[in-house]
This record gives sequence, C-alpha cells and structure tokens, in this order.
Amino acid sequence: MNLPAPINMTTAAVQHVKALLDSRGKPSAGIRIGVRTKGCSGLSYTLEFADEVNGFDETMDVDGITILIDPKATMFIIGTEMDYVEDTLESGFVFKNPNEKGRCGCGESFHV
Repeated sequence: MNLPAPINMTTAAVQHVKALLDSRGKPSAGIRIGVRTKGCSGLSYTLEFADEVNGFDETMDVDGITILIDPKATMFIIGTEMDYVEDTLESGFVFKNPNEKGRCGCGESFHV
C-alpha cells in the first residue's frame, strides 16, 4: 500500500534547506519538521537542524537531503507542501496543508 509522503517540498524549499545546511558550519543529520502548540489557532510549524535521528522520526530523502518528521507532527502534516518564498518585504518557508481547517489572522498558527 502506497501512503502519501508526509510532506512534499518545492525546488525553492529544497535549495534553501541545502543552503542552510551548507552554511551551518557543522555536520547535520538533516532538517527536522514538527509542530508545536502556539498562537491563537493552536499549532505552528517548527524547523530545526537535526544533529541526530531520533528513534521514532520518520525520515525522507529529498534530493540528497534528509528530512526528519517529528512523530508527533505526522498526522497533522500528511500531504503538506513546503515552499520557500521571497518577496520585497519578507522571505520564508510557507506550508500549504490540505488538512488545515483554519489559520489565525496573523498567519502564525493553524488548526486541523
């Protein structure tokens, strides 16, 4: 049975993650994606450098980089697209999650 990837990444997101990992200055196991309780809608995405793979992390190889999914986040992000967007006033990772039922007004948090 083929399950959907927990997260899909655009070319822009992959390139930016590679640049971040290259500029870190020390070896990394990859990038860990998770969610935490935050904001007025309940959940917020988290990204962090991973020094090691935790036993329950879901791992994905995307164009030569290791993406680690925190096991507590998997059910909230299945099918999500991660993009990296730059415009005149801001830049950053953007998550398009088909499971979201709503976002707070500032865009910092979401709920499913």
